[in-house]
Amino acid sequence: MNLMGLFRSPQNELEKGGKEAEDMGIRSACPHCGVQIPLSDLQENMNVCTACGYHFRVGPRDRIIYIADEGTFQELDSDLISRDLLDFPGYDQKLRNAKLSSREKEGVITGTAEILGQPCALFVMDPNFMMGSMGTVVGEKITRLFEYSTEFGAPVVGFTVSGGARMQEGILSLMQMAKTSAAVRRHSDAGLFYLTVLTDPTTGGVTASFAMDGDIIMAEPGATIGFAGARVIEQTIRKKLPAGFQTAEFLLEHGFVDLIVPRAQQRETIARLLAMHVPGGIMPEEMGGQLF
Repeated sequence: MNLMGLFRSPQNELEKGGKEAEDMGIRSACPHCGVQIPLSDLQENMNVCTACGYHFRVGPRDRIIYIADEGTFQELDSDLISRDLLDFPGYDQKLRNAKLSSREKEGVITGTAEILGQPCALFVMDPNFMMGSMGTVVGEKITRLFEYSTEFGAPVVGFTVSGGARMQEGILSLMQMAKTSAAVRRHSDAGLFYLTVLTDPTTGGVTASFAMDGDIIMAEPGATIGFAGARVIEQTIRKKLPAGFQTAEFLLEHGFVDLIVPRAQQRETIARLLAMHVPGGIMPEEMGGQLF
């Protein structure tokens, strides 16, 4: 029997493996420019489009990896979880689905970390857990973090992303606006520094409370930031709003945001700001000892 040619080298590039297969493999379309980006390239670029710079939404664990020095993050209050306090129809199932999709227990992660050697308290909200909506547990975790930071004299860095208050918890959710803002005020009265980083989207009750309470308010490029939605505002005031009026760039132009920093530069920028505002802060050697 002639077996010649039965066992041949693969002709399809995907069969060969290597970079060709990787480049032709799983891709994600950028919602801004439409370019198909290999997931490996996207992950290597901190989930920022390599073609246009669009910032994809990322989970809190990835944020912590991008920002905190390796091995320094210590989580706090990880045992707190939401319950259906009002017997709201379908809420229990929504919570189960949120835990499965996000692989987290709640819509915010809190803890302590170092950022280029600068110690701080850190909270990061989760867009994958009911769009980072603020319920009683989210408010409680953020309040506890500020109380912890006030007690130990630590600055706070917070990454916000939220669709607003969690309607399934009614007035109990809205109460978190006052509770978190009061904790921020006590932290401020103690002479301590608070930096907020607004990411896409930061809206509703979170914007109307701790997201805009920072001593310095930083934002990611293109982030949507606002209280009510554009259509709601237009229907209320019966006027057409300017294009892009709720973008980070528009808010920077009108004085509601202090600076816009791309994701790749955030770690160094945050470390500089911490060094400037924390007594005895020292610029890390890799930044040349210079503030800006």
